[in-house]
Amino acid sequence: MVDIRHFINDFPLEVHADKMPWDIVKILVRIINDIIPQLDDDFLVSDGIAVHKSAIVEPGAVLKPPLIIFANGFIGAHAYLRGGVFLGESVEIGPGCEIKSSIICSRSSVAHFNFIGDSIIGSHVNFEAGSITTNYHNDKVDKRIFSVYNSKVIDTGVDKFGSLVGDHSKIGASAVLSPGTLLPKNSIVKRLELVDQYSR
Repeated sequence: MVDIRHFINDFPLEVHADKMPWDIVKILVRIINDIIPQLDDDFLVSDGIAVHKSAIVEPGAVLKPPLIIFANGFIGAHAYLRGGVFLGESVEIGPGCEIKSSIICSRSSVAHFNFIGDSIIGSHVNFEAGSITTNYHNDKVDKRIFSVYNSKVIDTGVDKFGSLVGDHSKIGASAVLSPGTLLPKNSIVKRLELVDQYSR
């Protein structure tokens, strides 16, 4: 069992915290669609997209439902958010980023030209320019994704999952997190580094 609370102190979807991270991502569209009707009047809601009134969305950004952007969020020009995205308070998504089917917790920043896919990112996490979470094994015949937790190999049972990144982690420019990566709190990934925790 991967306990998401060991990675993220204040996981915003506490009711789902006992699920495996890849199982949360798999049902994220439904989760977000269930939350949107419960939001208060501080959000502007239209066609499955909920944006807090204090958030800034720059011109050219593409927002696809379902999507929630909480207070003081920032979405840079030409960012692309799709497939079910949950952005906590004061999350910054820089220009040209793509966020797909992911949760990014409060006060985290994704600089610019990043891809975050099918992932759960903790609070106060920083992705420098060009760093990405890969979410699919284009490099393997067997597309199943495995994770390593407490020195044990876990078959996730899915072929789409990116990373679980713990609070206060720093991902250097142009670094790559392979599918199934689990990074504990306060992790530092160097610039240009490849994180591949399970090879077969």
